[in-house]
Amino acid sequence: MESKYTAIRDIILKHIPGTGNYPTAINGVRIVRRNEPTEFLRCFYNPSCILVLQGVKHMLYGNENIVYTKGQYVVSCTKIPVSSRVVEASVENPFVVFILELDSNIISNLLLETKLPKIDTPDAKALAIADTDEELLDAFYRMAQLLDKSESEQQILAPIITKEIYYRLLTGPLGNQLRLINTRGTYSNQIAHAISLIKDNYVEKLNMDDIAQQVNMAPSSFYRNFKKVTRVSPLQYQKQLKLNEAQRLMLTGNFDAASASYEVGYESPTQFSREYKKMFGNPPKTDIKRLAAAV
Repeated sequence: MESKYTAIRDIILKHIPGTGNYPTAINGVRIVRRNEPTEFLRCFYNPSCILVLQGVKHMLYGNENIVYTKGQYVVSCTKIPVSSRVVEASVENPFVVFILELDSNIISNLLLETKLPKIDTPDAKALAIADTDEELLDAFYRMAQLLDKSESEQQILAPIITKEIYYRLLTGPLGNQLRLINTRGTYSNQIAHAISLIKDNYVEKLNMDDIAQQVNMAPSSFYRNFKKVTRVSPLQYQKQLKLNEAQRLMLTGNFDAASASYEVGYESPTQFSREYKKMFGNPPKTDIKRLAAAV
């Protein structure tokens, strides 16, 4: 297995000699390199599987401390707010990860096709880590090799390998989380639907009881299960979406704090600045200057 970790790492480093988080020509595949440790940054993990090839990262998921390193993978079953930082990285030994975004439609169809059993569990968390087994690593290795192939070969083989990776994930130690959140009628699936509704309408003033009704849940059950999955309340989730999007808009250079605040649905730039500082630790202008300097 060691040689395959090294081979995947070397392919990634060949494609991104400098630090960054980059999409590839293969749909849903991203590759990441960091050359130095970072501070904690608040962000959202999209539905994805993250394979760690070198270095160490520390993540805060609610009150849970998660440290993951080479030989492990992370599965985020839906869009989850976290804080994370790279702990170990250098120019000589950078932090390197291979990311495959997860498509819920493909997973749901695969569940129907394979008839994998759904195992009921009180643990509804949507983000966890596990050790990588040889079959999963081998599939990622073949996916990484496609980065060096022609576009036509990528288009033919990438969907096949993607489906295999999904199958390995579903039958692996974190498969139950994926099964629950992609199986209609489960609390986790209803919360995933609610997350999509909030994500699509985060700029608006949302009544969370109405969201609960739309996903066929009693308000008390909705609030309880939403926090089990995301580790935050629905209103906190919406606020973090707003603030993260405002941060992204300001980093593009086309928005100042006031215009970004209005763009994401705030009526008062003063309130926006206050909530931004509470979440990110600095006022908007100071934070954006710091982030821009770090890029």
